[in-house]
Amino acid sequence: MNTCATPLNTDPAAKPAVRAPAGDIVAQTWQGAPIDCSSCPHQALLATQGCEPGHACMQDSYARRIDRFFRWHKELAAQHLQHSYFEVRAIAARYTELFHLPALMHDVDETVRLQVALRLPQRLLQQMKQDPHREVRIRVAQRLEADQLPAMVQDPDYGVRQWVARRLTVALLPLLAHDPEAVVRQEVAQRIEMPALLRMADDKDPGVRRIVAERLPSGLLNRLADDDDLLVRWEVIQRALPAVLQHMRHDPDPMLAQAAQARWSQLPHQPLHLEPDHG
Repeated sequence: MNTCATPLNTDPAAKPAVRAPAGDIVAQTWQGAPIDCSSCPHQALLATQGCEPGHACMQDSYARRIDRFFRWHKELAAQHLQHSYFEVRAIAARYTELFHLPALMHDVDETVRLQVALRLPQRLLQQMKQDPHREVRIRVAQRLEADQLPAMVQDPDYGVRQWVARRLTVALLPLLAHDPEAVVRQEVAQRIEMPALLRMADDKDPGVRRIVAERLPSGLLNRLADDDDLLVRWEVIQRALPAVLQHMRHDPDPMLAQAAQARWSQLPHQPLHLEPDHG
């Protein structure tokens, strides 16, 4: 079902007096045909400047022009939720009343389902946790209430689990502390609390260990004083206690050794005992 049109401009500020040039984006239908207003069910809008081919038209293949049409005419969105062109269905879903959305939860196109996931109420959003497309599940993870997120910690896509790690209740973050993807564990390290944070000091990814070094209590930073990664040791130097700094003045990297010496020398109470054995 193809149609053309734009909204009736009841607000003078909503539409500029002179339309900006369309540029090189040709006004045509999603099937590549010229726009034919005579076949449009909304052709009456032309007489009131409620639509404008090349600027605001639901027959157009260009999403911005379709969006402009439905933004002007939200009341028409429900009529086009079964349109053959996925962009029309997706944009109509953006503007239609909420009670129309459940019928689109299993639309064949993920762009449509994504728009649905952005607007569905929580009780229905839960039903989209297993959507076949990652982008849809990411939107679900972004909006789902926290007590429903544990069901998504085993999602097959790391991008989904990354969002779950950002929003999951802190007490449940250990569920993702051993995730196979480093980016997920890094999100966990940003929020997890002691003593689980200390256990992540042995993570195989240096990015995770750097975050741990930024967040560990200073009295426990000796755990990372000899880390293999230069940036991890740099983070340790920034907050380490005097005894650890004494040891790190002899770091194998000259720049880090100098940084440790500089900070150690500025401490108000330098320890007088021998350097601790970190072997």
